[in-house]
Amino acid sequence: MATAEAAFFCHATESALHTFQVARGLRGSGVCDETTWLAIVEASWKLGDRLLVLTSPNTRGDDVAELQTLLARLGFDCGRPDGILGPATARALLDFQANCGLPADGVCGGTTVQALRRVSGQTGTGPGVAAVREREFLRRGMSSLAACRIAVGQLGGLSTLTRILARELRLAGATVISFDEPDVFEQARSTNHFGAHAYVGFESSADTIAVAHYYQVPTFESAGGRALAEHIVDGLAGVPGMSPVATGMRLPILRETKMPAVLCVIGPVRTSIDHAPSIAAGVLSALTVWASPAG
Repeated sequence: MATAEAAFFCHATESALHTFQVARGLRGSGVCDETTWLAIVEASWKLGDRLLVLTSPNTRGDDVAELQTLLARLGFDCGRPDGILGPATARALLDFQANCGLPADGVCGGTTVQALRRVSGQTGTGPGVAAVREREFLRRGMSSLAACRIAVGQLGGLSTLTRILARELRLAGATVISFDEPDVFEQARSTNHFGAHAYVGFESSADTIAVAHYYQVPTFESAGGRALAEHIVDGLAGVPGMSPVATGMRLPILRETKMPAVLCVIGPVRTSIDHAPSIAAGVLSALTVWASPAG
């Protein structure tokens, strides 16, 4: 908690903001940008504070994430716990209400919350049905890369890299959608609509860095995303000047997409441009391994 005088953004406030960002799986910049502000607002909600129901735009918040986590542990499939109350969560909520003898109205109010907490006391703290589904997908694989639908995007300045990768993926037989418009939410919307099996995005950095980010929050880790990120790390290990690592985070593009997704942050920009063919080859190799059974 910052102890600075009210209305002053000082070092203590910056430090508190940095701590909050890291805890939320965001970049610890100490700057309250739009993503951070929205995360602060979402963190203010606890399950039971308000009625939860399917709306457009979708309701977001930590109360939604808790609802999704409880439903998933009970076996009601609402997708992964992303804190976004979409159609899958609404269906899971209706199923839960019907199974518990509650009015199946799709509204999560006090009575439904009480029932959820009472029944959930018998379930333990497992990862839930979404995690089980991803692990089963990894075990079975897609048989080959040619059976995959892959989305490739970039968040600014790396269109040369994405064009090379998209071309190589198509030559390998994959069905590909590629984005040059660096709008995170538009990329996620189109990727979800496309029904992609995986999303791979690229973002530049001023620092010397090579990180493959996958979706992770305290109650859930995308097994498919982590496996793909680790394969990408292996694929990029031979690129000159790179020491890639894989890290779980809650970055917007990873949260908004509904399938295993990886955001590769590579810098400086010159590295991405100079080694674009090698980077694309490494990611192609990673996707090939990932798509195979037990990938």
